[in-house]
Amino acid sequence: MNSLTVIISLIFQSTYGQNSPRDYLNSHNAARNQVGVANVTLDNTIATYAQSYASQQVGDCSLVHSNGRYGVNLAKGTGTFTSTYAVSLWVAEKQYYTYNTNDCASDHDCLHYTQIVWRESIRIGCDKVKCDNGWWYVVCNYDPPGNYERELSH
Repeated sequence: MNSLTVIISLIFQSTYGQNSPRDYLNSHNAARNQVGVANVTLDNTIATYAQSYASQQVGDCSLVHSNGRYGVNLAKGTGTFTSTYAVSLWVAEKQYYTYNTNDCASDHDCLHYTQIVWRESIRIGCDKVKCDNGWWYVVCNYDPPGNYERELSH
């Protein structure tokens, strides 16, 4: 089975949250706790992978997936765009998602949200960099990856 990938292009300004690894973790686990999924933990290897990939995007802030071994959520924004705000944008897709049937409302995207609450994903690593164009770029990686076709997230 192939993992579904999706890219999110977000142009927002925000003053929410912070940017520490703990903030990423808390934001993810709050969403997971709402649907009864066990917490994820921070993983230094995955965080290093996220940092390396984010650093490669500094030149153009491109929202292109690495197609690596981890699941991924990407976001970018301007101004005071924080890491936890990026996570909150992914979690906001929940309003279009029906958890019990694993369905997303037509003409909406839910794959960022379902990656966050994917039961089998138990380790994360995230990073944020400032691109040459002044935008912020956020990447979170998930292990094992989620969002496999024909599988429920719970």
